[in-house]
Amino acid sequence: MDLSTVFGVSTRIPCLHSSPRARSNITENVAIEGRNLSFSFATRQGKFFPILKDCSLRVPSGQLWMLLGPNGCGKSTLLKILAGLLQPTSGTLYVTRPKSFVFQNPDHQVVMPTVEADVAFGLGKFILTEDEVRQRVSKALDDVGMSTYMQRPVQTLSGGQKQRVAIAGALAEACKVLLLDELTTFLDQNDQIGVIKAVKNSLVASDEITALWVTHRLEELKYADGAFYMENGRVVKVGDGSSIMDFINARQASYFNQTNS
Repeated sequence: MDLSTVFGVSTRIPCLHSSPRARSNITENVAIEGRNLSFSFATRQGKFFPILKDCSLRVPSGQLWMLLGPNGCGKSTLLKILAGLLQPTSGTLYVTRPKSFVFQNPDHQVVMPTVEADVAFGLGKFILTEDEVRQRVSKALDDVGMSTYMQRPVQTLSGGQKQRVAIAGALAEACKVLLLDELTTFLDQNDQIGVIKAVKNSLVASDEITALWVTHRLEELKYADGAFYMENGRVVKVGDGSSIMDFINARQASYFNQTNS
């Protein structure tokens, strides 16, 4: 394949750059930090409905952290703010650049006919030789365990394999922060584990990459370096995977006891 044919045009979601914000008092080993973030949207009646309320979090560089919480707590809104897709109503924000947002549905992000072409597609905006493109594509696919699928048509891949191709596209563009929105929601167990391991392997291959993963599956916590639990628009618990799982289980037990009493 002539990789030069993919240069010059890109429909892949590009690496999203954060707007300039103050970074005072933020330590150098932090890749993501939000302080006192709030976000509201206006209803048709002109009233403001709060989604995030004085929400803060901090993710160390080079680690995989997960973000959990009940439906409607603000997880996806927070992730979109970190990605630059939404602007907070108030608060301060820092995210290491460049960064990339990987969608829940890979069909919204995987656009080219073959795996190799899709991973190379976003590189058209860089000044690279064909050899440099091939090297980046090869390394990115190797990092996510998809190197043997390089010439496969995208439509023959499973959902999990498409997710890994989308992640490889972000890695090929040398993004430093991966923002991952419930990637395993519609996947079976084999694809689920494959996607999680792809992200973990990517971080192991490069200690410069940081990932924040929104999930609703407690079993995925064992792969995390740390996790946040959200309720009612703010982070209410921070800890390792085991402590967050215990916290959620205790919350659920308390809820069931109250409803059954």
